[in-house]
Parts: sequence; C-alpha cells; structure tokens
Amino acid sequence: MIPEYYQFFCPVKILSGLRALGNLPYEMDLLGAHRALIVTDKGVVGAGLIRHVLRALEGSQSELGAIFDKTPPDSSMEVVNEVAQLFTKEGCDCFVAVGGGSCMDTAKCANMMVTEGAYDLAKLQGTERVKKRMKPFIAVPTTAGTGSEVSLAAVIHDETTKVKMGFASYRMLTDVAILDPKMTLTMPPKITAATGMDALTHAIEAYYCLQKNPVSDSFAIAAIKLIMDNLIRCIENGKDETARLAMANAALLAGISFSNSMCGVVHALAHACGGVSRIPHGVATGVLLPWGMENNLDKAGGTIAELAPLLGASTSGSPMQQAKAAIEAVRGLVTRLRDLCEFPTTLNEAGVPENKLGDIAKAALNDATITFNPEEVTYEDALAILRKAFG
Repeated sequence: MIPEYYQFFCPVKILSGLRALGNLPYEMDLLGAHRALIVTDKGVVGAGLIRHVLRALEGSQSELGAIFDKTPPDSSMEVVNEVAQLFTKEGCDCFVAVGGGSCMDTAKCANMMVTEGAYDLAKLQGTERVKKRMKPFIAVPTTAGTGSEVSLAAVIHDETTKVKMGFASYRMLTDVAILDPKMTLTMPPKITAATGMDALTHAIEAYYCLQKNPVSDSFAIAAIKLIMDNLIRCIENGKDETARLAMANAALLAGISFSNSMCGVVHALAHACGGVSRIPHGVATGVLLPWGMENNLDKAGGTIAELAPLLGASTSGSPMQQAKAAIEAVRGLVTRLRDLCEFPTTLNEAGVPENKLGDIAKAALNDATITFNPEEVTYEDALAILRKAFG
C-alpha cells in the first residue's frame, strides 16, 4: 500500500568490496580534504585495523592529522568534546570514523560541535539543530549492525542524567561509507551476533513502523534476506569474507531503511536499557525484538506476516498466524545464537537488574523512536514488554 505522502533521502556515496578501503585518499581529495582525524577505539587499534587505513593513505596527498582511540562502547558528551577539541588543535579538515556505531556517533557529534562552534553538546540534541554544512566525513565500519555510516542519527550517553541523548539531522549523514570485509574479520562471534541482531531489528522495525514507504521497504527486505543467509555463516566462520561483506551490506541497507521509516518500541526500550543499565545495544535489541513485534500484532499483524517467508517461517494459515510464526522464527534465531556463542535470550541473562525495569520503561517513553511505533505505548505497556523479556 502506497502512503499518501512520503519522503526518502540518502545522499551517501557507498563503496563496497574486497579492496574498497584503498579508495580512501581519492575520496578525501574529492571532498577537498587532506588531513584526517581518525576516530576509533582501543579494540579496533588492538585488532590491527588502523594499519589498513594508514596503508591506504601512503603515497597520497592525504595525511593523518591525529588518531583518537579512546571511544568507549557508549560514547559520552565528555568524549565528544575531547574529539572536537583535538580536531581543531591538530588542524584537521575531515573526520574518518573507523569502528562501530559508537565511533561513528562520536565523530558525527564532534563534527556538529566543530561546525556550529558549540561548547555544550546537549543544546544540539533533537532534530535538525545543525544549520551549517558540516566538515567532510567518511565512515569505515568495523562491525555490521548499527548502519550509522548511512543514518542521520546519533546517540550519546549523558553520564549525569543516565539518559541516551538523540541527535538527528540530514546534515549529519556521512559523505562516504566504505565497506571492506577485511575491516570486520576480527569481530568475535558474540559481537557478530549482537551487531547482526541490531541490523535485523532496524530492518524489521523499519518495515512495519509508521513512516514505512515502498522505497524503505525494498531496503529492509534486502537487508533481512542478507542477514538470514549470512549471520550464522559469519559466526561459524569469522574469516568468511563473502559472508562478512554481505553482512556489512545488510547493516547498511537496514540503516538506510530505518533512517527514512524510523524504528519503534524495540529501539526505544533498547536505548533506555543502554542508558540505565549500560547493556550493549545489539544485545538489548536482540532480546527485545520478538516481544516488540508481539506488541504490534494488533496494529501491524498483516505487515509482520509479510516477513514470514523472509525469516524462514511458515506461510500457511491466516495473516495473524503467519505473523506469529514470523515472531517465533526470530525467537528461534536468538536461541540458535545462544547455542552458538552464548548470546543472551533474556534481559536477566544480559545483566539488566529487575529493579531497574521501571526506570527503563520511564526512559523509553522519552525516546523519539517510540513515536513511530504502530501501537501507542504507555508506561504500563513498556513495563509489560520488559517484564516478559526479563525472563
């Protein structure tokens, strides 16, 4: 069904392939940039992945200005401030984020601060607060989950309020996303599972949330197919470059989809779990996804039923029966991930304290993504979903 009106936007240049990273200096040159600030983390550095980036810059007109490698799993305002200051101090003219969603979100928000000359990141939270063209920005993901390399959003932890602050602007989109499988080969199985479930959640929520449209649907469907065909392969053999590249593309496709159709209650609750209990985002989305889908059966059951064949579920019976089969297929995937790499299947296993469920439900109601959920979610609804997922 075609909505009466919709918008779709993704101006990011995408490079995908076994040697895609070699194009980095050329892409910097096209953007008029020659001195990069690399935003990464200790894990990426320890895995030897930054060497690939530096090798790509050798013999070119582009150079390294500085490396910031202290990005935490959930980046904070203090970290963003430090990155923005380093960018200015070292005379850099572009950001190159090498890492997962936290590295990319950190670079996005530091870019905002540099561009706007801001000193308080909190004043820029919300939608379309950036008024100027931002500095050139290239993303090189080392995980396959967040889709941050093509999304207009960023999430940063406020350590004072224990809330994850949301930022969204079309100006925050990267200029170039480089998908090179050698940058994801070192991901351990459990992180592969968590990032893969994040991508699957993006695609599934994008497919049934309120701003869905035919273009975002096509990206979501392609992402789901790739994830179902390749996630287990990546966990069973982390050195499978073909499967790794497929998952990198799946995360990107899901990122493009949800940036236009938005996510719903699963992401609202997952953000809140991260803010209150510091649970990794991909773990939270994986645990919560089937419960969030179940919450939307009344309003979106027919749409969820359309996902049954993509998820390997039964397509017999009524649309409601097919929708329930699709949900069980997701539960089955999470169970298989538990067996393969000890992926949590409940919030309890993930480390969420039961006495924090009320705080998480309260925080979720203030998350922007909940606005796009098909079913209206009250505090009681959010708490009920959390209790079911707690196990």
